[in-house]
Amino acid sequence: MVGEFKAFLLKSNALALAIGVIIGTALSTIVNSLVKDIIMPPIGYLLGGADFSSFKIVLKAATGGDLATEVAIRYGSLINAVIVFIVVALVVFWVGKMFIKEAPAAPPAPTKACPFCREANAPDASKCKFCASEI
Repeated sequence: MVGEFKAFLLKSNALALAIGVIIGTALSTIVNSLVKDIIMPPIGYLLGGADFSSFKIVLKAATGGDLATEVAIRYGSLINAVIVFIVVALVVFWVGKMFIKEAPAAPPAPTKACPFCREANAPDASKCKFCASEI
């Protein structure tokens, strides 16, 4: 059974997927810190010192002592999450652009020009497909 499991890991993409998830988790921590500690403070400063995470709509205020909690819609957290998503998408786009190169274009197929109409024909053609002249 251990041998079958090892073969499964080596034959399938399970190992590559596991490595991708681990690296993605680590990258997520870095991107979250980038957004929270680097990007959001200047944006909040430009908006008059606003802290998005504190934006909320209070539905019921906290009453009744220390254990009472308020009921609120915290839409500032959503704004932060959207900004994190945009930054992650930009990082993934940038990394993909950096590492994934387009394959070079295939050279054009060789052709033979018709001496009468100058249209391109296959190199082994004996008649022009445009004017039906002998090549």
